[in-house]
Amino acid sequence: MWFYSTRDKNNRVRSSQAILQGLSEEGGLFVPESFPQINLEEACRLEYPQLAALILRQYLDDYDPDFLLQAARETYGDAFQGKAGELKKVEKGLYSLELWHGPTCAFKDYALQLMPRLLVQAKKNLNRGETTQILVATSGDTGKAALAGYRDLPGIRIQVFYPESGTSEIQRLQMATQEGENLSVWAVQGNFDDAQTGVKKAFADRELEKALNAQGVRLSSANSINWGRLVPQIVYYFAAYGRLVREGEVKLGQKVDFCVPTGNFGDILAGYYAKRMGLPAGRLVCASNKNNVLTDFFATGFYDARREFYKTDSPSMDILISSNLERMLYHLLGSDEAVRLRMDQLARTGRYTIEEQDLNRLKEVFDAGFASDEEGAGQIRTCFEKDGYLCDTHTAVAFKVAREYMARQAEHNPMVVLSTASPFKFPAAVLGALGQKAPQDDFEALHLLEEVSGCKAPLSLCQLKEMPVRFDRVIRPEQIKAAALGEL
Repeated sequence: MWFYSTRDKNNRVRSSQAILQGLSEEGGLFVPESFPQINLEEACRLEYPQLAALILRQYLDDYDPDFLLQAARETYGDAFQGKAGELKKVEKGLYSLELWHGPTCAFKDYALQLMPRLLVQAKKNLNRGETTQILVATSGDTGKAALAGYRDLPGIRIQVFYPESGTSEIQRLQMATQEGENLSVWAVQGNFDDAQTGVKKAFADRELEKALNAQGVRLSSANSINWGRLVPQIVYYFAAYGRLVREGEVKLGQKVDFCVPTGNFGDILAGYYAKRMGLPAGRLVCASNKNNVLTDFFATGFYDARREFYKTDSPSMDILISSNLERMLYHLLGSDEAVRLRMDQLARTGRYTIEEQDLNRLKEVFDAGFASDEEGAGQIRTCFEKDGYLCDTHTAVAFKVAREYMARQAEHNPMVVLSTASPFKFPAAVLGALGQKAPQDDFEALHLLEEVSGCKAPLSLCQLKEMPVRFDRVIRPEQIKAAALGEL
């Protein structure tokens, strides 16, 4: 299968090149030329690794199918504690797809435990022997998941940049204590958009590219701008549907809605791809926190990132520039020129619009809403007290938006909420939502949350307190280039 740049349809590559390169030369994102159709009845019967291999090989057709199956088996085995695609019934017609049972307790593990295998194999497929240097901007969870996935892989270096004071303390320590000889971690002054913009500028910097190439180094990405991040995320939409069918909650072919807490639009875009591949997905409901730029866009067709930025209790969604929306624009508008025009407008003015007819087409697939910290806290409390279900702050945003959407419908489909992180990654906020006074120390808060909830915290989070901090340097966004060159 070929992959085209959203900003230049004449720039096309195969999947190995798309995964190795990450971002197109002119700044565009790679999108597939078509959406292969999946046999739904077959998909619903498969265990998670086999299902992953089935979907991966539809797009990664320059990879050996046997390699993809083995990689899926190795990825979604012990590291996920047998809980890959874990689905919990919260109440009648409302389900939680728990995507945080991997090694770093966040949904990013589904892609970033597999993607390093795909990247190493891509280099073999292309007979490339240079060092691959991965630059990652993260709002919290991607950084740790990428560091864990790429740790000490031969021929790979990875650098992670996160917003100073823009993550939870546990998220920060997950990155700052990461072991491995091929990695570095930097706090960046400003918010996630500042870090993400700095990394994108590094990819577009031809002087940096030339200097690194002279050292035998090429840049790549592990953010969801990389196709290797998106394709594994398609799998768990099919997995959730298969679980519902096998457990008799829905009949084969019956529509199911999905509500996704998202800031960068990657996780919900994977749901759109699943729908295009034949998944009976009804509405894809986009859930935002107070940084509700996506909610406004789906309501008006006007994307405006020039607004106040809020730090919230759901920091992984504290984003105003949603990179993966560019891919959706390409599929919606069908024109690289139209996408390029809008991305230029976004870079120059911080805003762009789409036509009313295009917005109406978008609304046929998507709905959107947002929740404040207070409303999210109310959902944490409701889920725990009413349903005996403990969720984190990001998932709580989605529960609020999902319940509002369902209340607006005279009749609605079963709803699956994507639960994206363990509640123990944000113990203080979850305790506060449950009416408890949280200790200032996050680890004391974590243990108190265990007592209050009766749930067990993941061991990997409990152990963070004893691990030495390796990375504590703070840089300005414009210093990301120097960091990439090894000059800091």
